[in-house]
Amino acid sequence: MSKKEQRDEALAAEYVLGTLRGGAKLRFQRRLKNEPALAVYVARWLNLLNGMESQLKPVTPPETVWKRIAFSLPESRRPKRYRPMIPWLAAASLLVAVLIYSVAFRAPALTPLAVLSSDQNQGQWIVSVSSTHDRIQLAPLHIADINPGKSFELWAIPAGQSPVSLGVIKERASSNITIAEQRFLTNATLAVSLEPKGGSPTGQPTGPVLYSAKI
Repeated sequence: MSKKEQRDEALAAEYVLGTLRGGAKLRFQRRLKNEPALAVYVARWLNLLNGMESQLKPVTPPETVWKRIAFSLPESRRPKRYRPMIPWLAAASLLVAVLIYSVAFRAPALTPLAVLSSDQNQGQWIVSVSSTHDRIQLAPLHIADINPGKSFELWAIPAGQSPVSLGVIKERASSNITIAEQRFLTNATLAVSLEPKGGSPTGQPTGPVLYSAKI
């Protein structure tokens, strides 16, 4: 792996972790729309980290832990010389765990297919497809919060045809969607619209299309 590839891999890790900020994040998002290799790195990190999360069970710390933390904090505000952990170090701290996980738990083979983007820079969706093209996975990246009474719905729009609903998708976790017919993914556009809770009541998009990409 070249130095550029190593750097892109690290940037992808930071982007997925949410530690890539400001201008660096915007530049990466612009590159992500046009560079399939970056989408591969991002999808790999999403699959690995999402898989790790599914293997973990939440544990409530004992009350004594919170007391120790409270007593260890200074009474005044943190000194100005304090700086948070630099982003690339935060990403690197997960690398060993991710590598161990990737050996112990093999994620299903998925290939990045498209990056659904918003004109308002409100996040992106990484779309990956199974080797048999009968299933896709939609992974959200920094998606803006929506009203609790609304849902995101995914649509396939084959060339010259009406939109076909692929189902309501999660806004804070990956969604796995079965594709009934491969023609839905052939020379089509994928789009995410904002619909009433539970999805469109008409079978066609009724709300604004917030994210889209041509396959």
